[in-house]
Amino acid sequence: MKKNHLLAKWLNDDLTEDELAEFKASPDFEKYQKIKNYTQHLQVDDLDEDAMLANILQQKKATPKVVPLYKNWMFRAAAIFVLVLTITFAVKSFVPETETASFGKRNTFLLPDNSEVVLNSGSEINYKKWNWNNKRRLELEGEAYFRVSKGRRFEVQTSLGKVSVLGTQFNVRARKNRFDVMCYEGRVKVNYRNTQIILTHGQSVTFHNGKQFSTSINSSKPEWIDNQILFNKENIRNLLDEVQRQYNITIVLNTRDTTSLFTGKLPANDLETALQIISTTYHLEAKKVSENKIIFDEK
Repeated sequence: MKKNHLLAKWLNDDLTEDELAEFKASPDFEKYQKIKNYTQHLQVDDLDEDAMLANILQQKKATPKVVPLYKNWMFRAAAIFVLVLTITFAVKSFVPETETASFGKRNTFLLPDNSEVVLNSGSEINYKKWNWNNKRRLELEGEAYFRVSKGRRFEVQTSLGKVSVLGTQFNVRARKNRFDVMCYEGRVKVNYRNTQIILTHGQSVTFHNGKQFSTSINSSKPEWIDNQILFNKENIRNLLDEVQRQYNITIVLNTRDTTSLFTGKLPANDLETALQIISTTYHLEAKKVSENKIIFDEK
């Protein structure tokens, strides 16, 4: 208590000489002296309470902002619209695109890099738009002709093998156990099981039942683009399968000779002529039992 009394008197400069000597001898005097030195220069303005009150009363209360209900509805509708657009974009970007050509039809379309694809009858292609320019890869079932734009590696994956190019024109056919690749421009790399081969302009390769056949081509594009079906040492059942695809018909074959191989062309836009060529080659008689059904019998 006495210590606090001396402190108060010291702050007001009311200590006697004896009291001041006693206070300076205390262990806390140095600390008190520093506090006094730092605070003695501070000045505090007099508080004008009346002016403060007047200022508060003059201020207007802020009017609360009211948002009409119809605006709330519009905001929600806009948010939903943006969400739908976002989901739609994601679906279109990440979900694989599918292009098909049904029997008797063809389908020509462009890929995201403007590479052109012509799908032959009874064929399908799947690919993803997302990051396409960095990963140009698609899956093919059936037959297609490609005009590939320049860019990164372009890959065609089939169940029988893979074709890789940079920018060229080529044809790929994967039917049953036969894999055909024809190069019409540039270079293509073909992978079939453990075999890898490079094709250049005018070259083609066929893998059939594990055997490899290489041939030359003289045309600038596949014959089927011009409605001609080209066969090279093809058995009659595979030949008729292709005819069924091109004309969207059903063919029944009643013959014991299925080993003879056919090399040549058949029209893809003239069924009567195609049937006549087949009948003459294999000594068969074609009977049209309905609009979309043909029966071949031995003569």
